[in-house]
Amino acid sequence: MKKIVLYLFFLSYSTYSQVGGENIYNFLNLTASAKQAALGGNVITLLDDVNQPLWNPSTINVVLDNQLSVNYMNYIADLNLVSASFAHMVSRNFGTLHTGITYLNYGQFIEANENGIETGTFTAYDLTFSVGYSYNIFKTDFYVGANIKLINSVIDNYTSFGIGSDFGLLYYNEYLPYVFTISIRNVGYQISTYDQNREKLPFQVALGMSYKLENVPIKWHFTFDNLQKWNLAYSNPSNSTIDINGVVEEEKISFFDNAIRHFSVGAELFPEGGFSLRMGYNFRRASELMLVDKRTFAGFTAGFGLKMNKMMLNYAFSKYHPASNVNTFSLLINLN
Repeated sequence: MKKIVLYLFFLSYSTYSQVGGENIYNFLNLTASAKQAALGGNVITLLDDVNQPLWNPSTINVVLDNQLSVNYMNYIADLNLVSASFAHMVSRNFGTLHTGITYLNYGQFIEANENGIETGTFTAYDLTFSVGYSYNIFKTDFYVGANIKLINSVIDNYTSFGIGSDFGLLYYNEYLPYVFTISIRNVGYQISTYDQNREKLPFQVALGMSYKLENVPIKWHFTFDNLQKWNLAYSNPSNSTIDINGVVEEEKISFFDNAIRHFSVGAELFPEGGFSLRMGYNFRRASELMLVDKRTFAGFTAGFGLKMNKMMLNYAFSKYHPASNVNTFSLLINLN
């Protein structure tokens, strides 16, 4: 049981982007897509990234046919996230299937008994495999999609299994400069538990929009996430004040403080070119990882994409904290 407590501590620390400590399998809300990471980390409107259906299955489309992506992220505390995605159009009538696998390795831990005597080492990891499909509603510009995910989490000789689903609705017209979508993620059930307590999956609802400017080669991406829970902000003891009578007053959370934490924005320069530049800003990350009286640039993301014949290399830099930053790499291969 001590191993489980240690593991959950690292898990909650490493997954700021979910309402921390309230759910199991929080790694499902981490992205290994360098393009998504460079645009703020939460974008769900990418139609040309084969990794995007892992977050929004309604983005599965024929453009992704025979596209393969392998991804690597060196995460906080030397955690390593590896994923791969592939899409294949079965037929014109049936449409395209998407599959993906994500593996998060927490590394090796020292095992000790209740007296603090070391007895060896143990490892921990999370793994999920998903299959997704999207359908164009007849004679409309609306697409609906769904993923089904098998989830496995291991801590030494403790194992947990779960099953989850994602759902998405997308509005897209190739002649219009904008895209709208809504995604409902991680609807599921923990089949087997570490102990007697069954926990909830990190359920999340998000709205997304992208807009491509007409005369400037820039595409904007806007995301409103965690809509299932309004209160994301908590009082920071470091920001408390003491009045003239010595009474400690906690930090007050305003409407704006909560609203802005649901929002992230990204921009891509030359989105259809051989070389593209990307920037983003995640307001929740910036608010939660800021330091008092010191500028840290937490929440800032940036990256680029470079096309090379039938391959494309994407890179993203994500600013978290002065003590640690995150680098993400994606290699996309066109197998057509």
